[in-house]
Amino acid sequence: MDLGLGGRGYLLTGASRGLGFATARALVDDGARVLISSRSAESVDAAVSSLGSAASGVPADLADPDAAERLVTEARERLGTVDGVLVSVGGPAPGTVLTTPEDAWRAGVESVLLGPLRLVRALVPHLDEGAVIAFVLSISVRQPIGHLAISNGLRPGLAMTAKALADELGPKGIRVLGLLPGTIATDRIAEIEAASGDAAAARARTEAGIPLRRVGRPEEFGRVAAFALSPAASYLTGMMIAVDGGMTRAL
Repeated sequence: MDLGLGGRGYLLTGASRGLGFATARALVDDGARVLISSRSAESVDAAVSSLGSAASGVPADLADPDAAERLVTEARERLGTVDGVLVSVGGPAPGTVLTTPEDAWRAGVESVLLGPLRLVRALVPHLDEGAVIAFVLSISVRQPIGHLAISNGLRPGLAMTAKALADELGPKGIRVLGLLPGTIATDRIAEIEAASGDAAAARARTEAGIPLRRVGRPEEFGRVAAFALSPAASYLTGMMIAVDGGMTRAL
């Protein structure tokens, strides 16, 4: 299938590694141009070097109130037309509802909720018909994940905000959707498994709860995300797409 990505330009945040990078890789491999960002300038440079001439990068932290306008300015200068954006931020601090300190909740609101919203508000005036906004969320949108209280609290709110935004932008021909990764073999998952004290046992417990009996690969997520961002998915909006190997028990 020709996804129609040739020559199109995409802005991706949190994309120097993990799911964002896998999506950038899939977009570039299909002919798109990308501007990637993350908090670490060193990581951004390494990712751009790996992606090749169709990629450029800029360090930015969406929790910084000034980051959104700067990213939009850079995207317009480097890409010309911005055909889509993948909004991904690092996972908030782990913890239970009762033990997570209030400061961690505030930091989560700033990075998980307000940062993405600031970026979208800055970018929308520059999007044309056919553009797409995709949020990388989590299966915590549909069911809680143990010891990730902040994600359980904030991701569903951002998902419903995306749904409302799809209603607002649909008449302009702009699509909005969410991607719900399950357990994908990223550095963050490896860190969580290692923190359990027995990474192999933690992985085995996770895989036992996945119908496909394995965790996902980043490139499997990246291909789904690239399709959702492409003109081939032109009638998909206002929806949440789970990429989880069947892990989610809700419809």
